Amino acid sequence: MKESVRINTSVDDARLIQLPSFPTDGFGSLTVAQNSNDFPLTIKRLFYIYDIPAGSVRGGHAHYQMNEVLIAASGCFDVEVSDGYRQRTFTIRNPSTALILPAGLWRSLSNFSSGCVVLTLCDTDYEESDYIRDYSLYLSLR
Repeated sequence: MKESVRINTSVDDARLIQLPSFPTDGFGSLTVAQNSNDFPLTIKRLFYIYDIPAGSVRGGHAHYQMNEVLIAASGCFDVEVSDGYRQRTFTIRNPSTALILPAGLWRSLSNFSSGCVVLTLCDTDYEESDYIRDYSLYLSLR
């Protein structure tokens, strides 16, 4: 049973990285996220969130095993990350900046700008049993 697993991830394990970006000679910019030695996880799945109503809060969970990379494909948003002891808030506002979220961190997304698109890259397939959706349970695993 996963509830017997101990979680030891710290908010210090969440970090921003710069993705490789290239100008395209007056035709905009191109940013790349791909499986490589320079990218922090092997991408198995991606999803994106959009048409987010003003004032919404998304997330509100942690994962036992799944690691994620969050990117503001359009607009900007905040990610509050907690390890049960400390919190950090990251503002993601540039499509060439990505937030690495390792498994074991509680996350909540908020302050979405109009037209915001949140792109999430994951290293596992979707599995509901990987989600910790109860904050009290999360704290007990710390």
